[in-house]
Amino acid sequence: MTSAAPEEDYERGLGSRQVQMIAIGGAIGVGLFMGAGANIAKAGPSIILMYALAGVVVFFIMRALGELLLYRRSTGSFAEYIREFLGPFFGYVTGWTYWLLWVVTGMAELTAAAIYINFWFPSIPQWVSALVFLVVLFGVNLISVKVFGEVEFWFSMVKVTAIIGMIVIGLGVLTLGFSDAGDTAAASNLWSHGGFFPNGIGDSLMTLQGVMFAYIAVELVGVTASESEDPEKTLPKAINTLPWRIIIFYVGALTVLLAVVKWTEFSAGESPFVHGFSTIGIPLAAGIVNFVVLTAALSSCNSGMYSTGRMLRDLATSGEGPRIFARLNVQKSPAIGITFSVLFMGIGVLLNYVVPEKAFTYVTSVSTACGIWTWLMILFAHIRYRRAFRAGRLPASSFPAPGGSFFSWVAVVFLLFVTCLVAYDKDARVSLYIGAGWAVCLVIGWYVLKARGGAQPLGESAEAEPEYARK
Repeated sequence: MTSAAPEEDYERGLGSRQVQMIAIGGAIGVGLFMGAGANIAKAGPSIILMYALAGVVVFFIMRALGELLLYRRSTGSFAEYIREFLGPFFGYVTGWTYWLLWVVTGMAELTAAAIYINFWFPSIPQWVSALVFLVVLFGVNLISVKVFGEVEFWFSMVKVTAIIGMIVIGLGVLTLGFSDAGDTAAASNLWSHGGFFPNGIGDSLMTLQGVMFAYIAVELVGVTASESEDPEKTLPKAINTLPWRIIIFYVGALTVLLAVVKWTEFSAGESPFVHGFSTIGIPLAAGIVNFVVLTAALSSCNSGMYSTGRMLRDLATSGEGPRIFARLNVQKSPAIGITFSVLFMGIGVLLNYVVPEKAFTYVTSVSTACGIWTWLMILFAHIRYRRAFRAGRLPASSFPAPGGSFFSWVAVVFLLFVTCLVAYDKDARVSLYIGAGWAVCLVIGWYVLKARGGAQPLGESAEAEPEYARK
């Protein structure tokens, strides 16, 4: 493990339409299509407010990340900015934690995809479906970033088109009264069955931990920066359209769904959208929706493989991981890093074999904890950047966050509050135990790196970095 500046860089193979659709796809995943069922059962219609509240905070996080990404061009991932402003140790911890986030998220997506396959083929064991999807997506990511971008573009296109179609059909049921749900579908379903907070505000707030999982992946646009053709143009556009994506895909879709079908009919372990369209009774609609949510799960897992390979390469070039991960194959893809990540994602296949009924809950709680840490580090790095900028030590970004660092502090407080909720929930608390064990492993690894002369502050030479980084 030694610092190794890369002799070659990624292929800039992601066009504007692909970056935009990756950003959109990052906001539509299994957290909405699968996880929303359990959240609806706990919070009732108030889950709409929880998704909206979390969405506002996620937008603050993304604007903070956007300012960092465009204050200077990065050749790696956003972990590079964390090294610069918080120090090499925090960059190292965040890089490896973000890798773990996507590994366990990939496990969650594989689990969800296997559950969706059971809709059509209940006799196929979950672990078999999960293994097949893992191998197929592994092949896609090894070919080239252009193939990844194109596959992700169409995955995301299916999700976007489907959700818009769901909203339109739901509005048709509400206004025209067609379908089997026509007699009971009404906006009053949002408050008539125990009120907007049927189980109390406390239970609604407890769903925030699951809600935050739904937004994990929005920061993926920061990983694509080094492979975008024109990041100064595409990144601001992708980030600024995030509120509209949240309004349409989360608030809009859930509002229509819960107006068409009363919240008491939803439960954990099934997609609320599949259940909703089964209730509506449109021929083949449930099967079509199940195909869409399957696509969403595969899309997110596909993104996970993409990001883990890039994060491992960033760690390797910074002296914080095995040097072998810095290598690119002839297609300019970090194939060794992707392979390493896929092997760990295979643990998800094992979980689907051993505890198929609990696999999804276990991995999503760990993923949420990793996501909160990553977002907190991005926010603290942004706060430090703003402090250096105000002192005149660094240039202005071409994409400044509104309110400077104020909203970053708001997001920090919110994320710490969600962490407390995770600690309070006996089912989700396991993620903190795993997190403690992970932290011990990282600290040991850090001292091993230092003993071997690795763990350099930055992946590039000091002369190439701003004065602030060298201080």
